[in-house]
Amino acid sequence: MRTFILGTDWGSDCDDVVAVRILTRAVHAGKIRLAGVIINHVMTDSAASLDGFLHREGLKDVPIGIDKKARDLTERVSYQKRLAQYAVRYKSNEDAEDGVKLYRRLLAQAEDKVEIAEIGFLHVVADLLESEADEISPLTGRELVRDKVARIWSMAGKWDEDGGREYNIFCTPCTRAGAYAFVESCPVPVTFLGFEIGADVISGRGLAKDDLLYAAMCDHGSPNGRLSWDPMLADLAVTGDAEVAGYTAVQGTARIDRETGANHFTEDAAGLHSYVVRKYDPAWYEARLERAILSE
Repeated sequence: MRTFILGTDWGSDCDDVVAVRILTRAVHAGKIRLAGVIINHVMTDSAASLDGFLHREGLKDVPIGIDKKARDLTERVSYQKRLAQYAVRYKSNEDAEDGVKLYRRLLAQAEDKVEIAEIGFLHVVADLLESEADEISPLTGRELVRDKVARIWSMAGKWDEDGGREYNIFCTPCTRAGAYAFVESCPVPVTFLGFEIGADVISGRGLAKDDLLYAAMCDHGSPNGRLSWDPMLADLAVTGDAEVAGYTAVQGTARIDRETGANHFTEDAAGLHSYVVRKYDPAWYEARLERAILSE
């Protein structure tokens, strides 16, 4: 069974919650194992709200890590208070392990290679890559990723134009520097799903009114569904095959401008990076996502 670690800017948009729903349903279907979640956009109730949602989704033993450095990111609370009331293991951010430490621990303990699905900012993964040997592992972060990670799936960038700029990369100086460092130093294949992929695909329309996911989307102000950047990345990662998931993959080498956050791409059959291009109209993906969200 494939094992995933999820990275998320949990709280800045409700598409993260929809993506987590897709992953939890994939766990229950026996498709994947979720080894841990690292939150890279920390707010007051980040750990508690994620813990509460995971417990309500039937996942009670998933460790949570957070970015302990509390970077230059703003707090935009929407659904956190509601979900935090269901917290069991993580009642506050203090209960969560440092994100880089948790990444290192999960990778060091992994018997087989894992995959990372990143639906948020890239600076914590970049910190992982730059981490030194410690009591957890004699390997550096780059060595751990090289030895223990099969692929990273990332919702980031805008790849339909040279010099495109997308929020998960250009948001702040921290996120720009993190994305730059990640792209330059990551030693394993990375598949990017860009802004353009989910910008006209709506997910979360068919939810029952008593579904906690529906309540979270209402708290965000999206009772009729939300654009589907993170859910589409989650579905792509779970599927594990771009063609099957409805995309054409373009292989090559990505570059990030550290100052502006603009992305660039050079096609190369031997490159470690790829981005996906949609093959179908929005309705095809909306139907696919609804099946993933509502599946038991």
